[in-house]
Formats: sequence, C-alpha cells, structure tokens
Amino acid sequence: MTDHPNQVSAENVPPSVWRNPWHFLAFGFGSGTLPKAPGTWGSLVALPFVPLWQWLPDWGYWLALALTMLFGFWLCGKVAEDLGVHDHEGIVWDEMVGMWITLWLVPEGWGWLLVGFLVFRVMDILKPWPIHWIDRHVRGGVGIMLDDVLAGVFAWLAMQGLVWLKPLVLP
Repeated sequence: MTDHPNQVSAENVPPSVWRNPWHFLAFGFGSGTLPKAPGTWGSLVALPFVPLWQWLPDWGYWLALALTMLFGFWLCGKVAEDLGVHDHEGIVWDEMVGMWITLWLVPEGWGWLLVGFLVFRVMDILKPWPIHWIDRHVRGGVGIMLDDVLAGVFAWLAMQGLVWLKPLVLP
C-alpha cells in the first residue's frame, strides 16, 4: 500500500488502463502504471515523439502542441472522473504534453532531449510559483493539465536560454 491515495501501486492500478483506450492514453500508453515515479516514466515515453514532430514545420509542431493540450484537458478530466480520483498519479498525459512543450524549437539531437527531460522534471517536481498554486487550487482536467503545461513553458524558456547561450559557451 502507498502512503498517498493518488500514488500508483499494484493495488490501485485501474484494470481499465488495459481495456479502455482513453485510460491507456491518459496513463501514457501504460507507463503511468509503473510503481515508482510514473511522471518520470510518462515524460520518458514522450521523448520518441519529439524527433518525429521536429520534422514538422514550426507551426505544425505548435499546432500539435495546441491539439494535444486541448485534448488533454478533456482526456485527463474524463479519466479522473471515471476513476473517481482528482489527479491520479498514474495519469501522465499532462507530463507528456509538458515535455513536448519543453522541446518545441529546440535543436535536434539526443543531447538536447536529455537536457530538456532533466529541465522539465526539475520544473515539474519543484513547481515554482504559480505552478504550485495552480496544482493545489485548479480542479478538473484543466487543473491536471495546467501545472504541467506551465512547467513545460518554464522549462521551454530555460531551454531557449540554453539554445541562445550555446554559441557563447561552446566553440
């Protein structure tokens, strides 16, 4: 048994994750069922999509972000309601979208993906203001998504700073 009712454990992984396509998506293709750090696993699952999305024009990647975010408001709210838990820790679609936001307009390459992953996880875990406030006070699908969307925006700003500084730091 876990100490927190929203934490993922073998006892509280809903079986619907494996039979309901909405639950499967919200649980990051099943990654949210892993017992330790489901948000980290969900963030990792998001990474293979980024090189594919980087083939799109910048506006195409932005459109994909907008669509996955809007879809996530509905998806996360629906699955949370289905499960009867406001923000089940296994719901990681929000982390996936946060990762995709973090890596928009970042150069291609696994090094950038790794740095973006680390920067996003730090923002998502530390939840600087106003992310922490939103996490505690905004409910429903919007509340589930919005803290990770903002963590993604903060991480994106940090990544853009790194992209801009790279020529000044590295030869």
